[in-house]
Amino acid sequence: MNVPPFFAIFGLQGPEMLLIGALVLLLFGAKKLPEFARGLGKSMGEFKKARNEFEAEIHRATLDDDKDDKNNKIG
Repeated sequence: MNVPPFFAIFGLQGPEMLLIGALVLLLFGAKKLPEFARGLGKSMGEFKKARNEFEAEIHRATLDDDKDDKNNKIG
């Protein structure tokens, strides 16, 4: 069975996921689930955006350091 890595860590498979889904539905109700999912999606999007900006900044910093090293060796 092809299980996503996140669920494989906890050993969760089909029946366990159905039980968890049913409990979430009971706790939050059908009207709150779309709002919850939308908020989770927005949070994940913001996290990815911040991660990409951080990676780009690190990349720019390493490029700047490489340029400075080359300039110091030439000059």
